[in-house]
Amino acid sequence: MEPENDLCIKVLIVEDDNLIAKRYEMILGKRSEFNMVGIASTGYEATMLAALYKPDVILMDIELEDKQAGLRATSEILSYMPNIKIVVLTVDETDETVFKAFELGVTNYLLKNMPPQAIASSIIDAYYGTPSLHANIAGRITREFKRIKSSEDSLIHNFYTLTQLTPTELEVLEQLMKGYSRKEICSMRHVEFSTLKTQINSILKKFNKSYIQEVVDVLRDLHIPEILSQRKDKNLPLPPR
Repeated sequence: MEPENDLCIKVLIVEDDNLIAKRYEMILGKRSEFNMVGIASTGYEATMLAALYKPDVILMDIELEDKQAGLRATSEILSYMPNIKIVVLTVDETDETVFKAFELGVTNYLLKNMPPQAIASSIIDAYYGTPSLHANIAGRITREFKRIKSSEDSLIHNFYTLTQLTPTELEVLEQLMKGYSRKEICSMRHVEFSTLKTQINSILKKFNKSYIQEVVDVLRDLHIPEILSQRKDKNLPLPPR
């Protein structure tokens, strides 16, 4: 977005590397639409200066006094001053860090080696509330949201299917998830192998699977055994059928 001629965006730089901080200061100093209000080198300083100067946009490094300091400062600042826009600049490009930053409410996420124009544009876009994510970062965010949505749907679907099992089928499934063999389960339950086979086939039909290991693997991936264990510890039944 092109800036207005009389635009003056107050920017706070949060960066513990003096050379990088000077680079940002130089980038801002060449543009009339920016007014740098301060430089912080720790999460504590970032929070204090944000409260003192109330910048429009903060360029926030993630790794300050420790690897999560920038994220903690971001969380605190946005909790009390939600109108401030935060653009994260970092060398860390892991999916977990990217998603955590956006989960906290940052406006944009750029790598430190981005050219001056990209940094300036991200500040202006953040100010106007129309961030333009770098294509690689945008792809990561999109994929992560899709993964979480898919996981939630799968959790809800499979947990609902669990409620359709009989108490006997549920007990058999729990024993399978604990790693017991069919022979061991027959011995523990004092049933014939043919009876257990019938119960497993019923479980497969309800989960729409061909092999019981498929059911076990899916439920383990969704941490269903832990959920069931927690409910038992609290004496909570499954939802009624």
